[in-house]
Amino acid sequence: MACRGSCCCGSGPINEDNARFLLLALFIIIYLLCGAAVFSALEQPKEREAKERWAQRFEHFSQKYNLSKKDLNNFLRNYEEANVAGIRVDTIRPRWDFTGAFYFVGTVVSTIGFGMTTPATIGGKVFLMFYGLLGCAATILFFNLFLERVITIIAVVLKSCHERRHSNVVLPQNATAGGGEKGEDLAGWKPSVYCVMLILGAAAILVSCCASLMYSAAEGWGYLDSLYFCFVAFSTIGFGDMVSSQRVVYEGHATAAYRLGNFFFILTGVCCIYSLFNVISIVIKQVLNWLLRRLEAPCRCCFPRRGHHPHRHPRRNVVAPGHLRARRGPSIETDAINDSETDTGRRMSGEMISMRDFLAANKVNLAIMQKQLSEMAIGHPRQPSSSSHQNGFSGGVGALGIMNNRLAETSVDR
Repeated sequence: MACRGSCCCGSGPINEDNARFLLLALFIIIYLLCGAAVFSALEQPKEREAKERWAQRFEHFSQKYNLSKKDLNNFLRNYEEANVAGIRVDTIRPRWDFTGAFYFVGTVVSTIGFGMTTPATIGGKVFLMFYGLLGCAATILFFNLFLERVITIIAVVLKSCHERRHSNVVLPQNATAGGGEKGEDLAGWKPSVYCVMLILGAAAILVSCCASLMYSAAEGWGYLDSLYFCFVAFSTIGFGDMVSSQRVVYEGHATAAYRLGNFFFILTGVCCIYSLFNVISIVIKQVLNWLLRRLEAPCRCCFPRRGHHPHRHPRRNVVAPGHLRARRGPSIETDAINDSETDTGRRMSGEMISMRDFLAANKVNLAIMQKQLSEMAIGHPRQPSSSSHQNGFSGGVGALGIMNNRLAETSVDR
């Protein structure tokens, strides 16, 4: 009784979405602390050793050539300025000819940002702000639409494999019954999100291994260093400590072919890793939902209880191929005529959407977002639908909403 107005922990009831957000924030903080501890233990001794070695070399050089430390430091600062402008001791390709500028804008719109090339003029810096705003948004949209099509293709392939396997092990009595049970089984079957994650992971590994072979041969890097570069570049971390395709000419290799291969591998790798990250985020969200269910036991008043569905059968985690997903009436994303708060939830149509459908979905999603913002502003947030509670997804807006809707089934237990 006392839990109705306030939680036994001393605060009011916590919305499930807010609880999931706080739990994820806590996880990220702990993850950052653990990562900092590991990298500090691994890299700090090497850093100290490098500082001691540099101090010895600096002292030896200044004494050998009778240079004051102040003059030598000033010279090194001048070199650092030249280094920022793209000047290196070894000869490298021009940074701001057309091909060099094309490489630069590719790292901008893909959000890799290696950092080896940066605009030095005021005009270049101002143009970059506007150019990157539109370019990054368009590229993120491209990655999302790429992910949608990849998931659809994977789901169709897995469905075909399941049909073939099911036809080989069907029982004789089911066959004599006219195949009704077989049809029902195939109609309700959906591939596991873990299978999709495994396939995307294998594809990312394959692309990285093939790209590493090319980089090892062309750049002279070790294979492990090449794998490290592939992950840093494909995940758009882009430290800039290793950058591919920077020499003027590659001896023993067709320079044009290598630059084309470098572009192909970076584009393919970024798409694969981005898709993998999205699917892994689904799994992380499932773990958070599991933790929330465990936390409901000691303190149920902290979290709103989900509606009980006595006739709902448990569902496994799934991603549905386009033509297998049953239409549950017009969808707000494709038809823009249903209310967004129906119990069926907001879902995409089964097929890969056209640009016309996508633009219509964006208009409706914008209206939904505006409605949600106005409701939050007046203190009356909308209640998520039953499917949103069960999935753990809020739908989202725009390109991210498309992917959430495409993958929303993955967290439903059937």
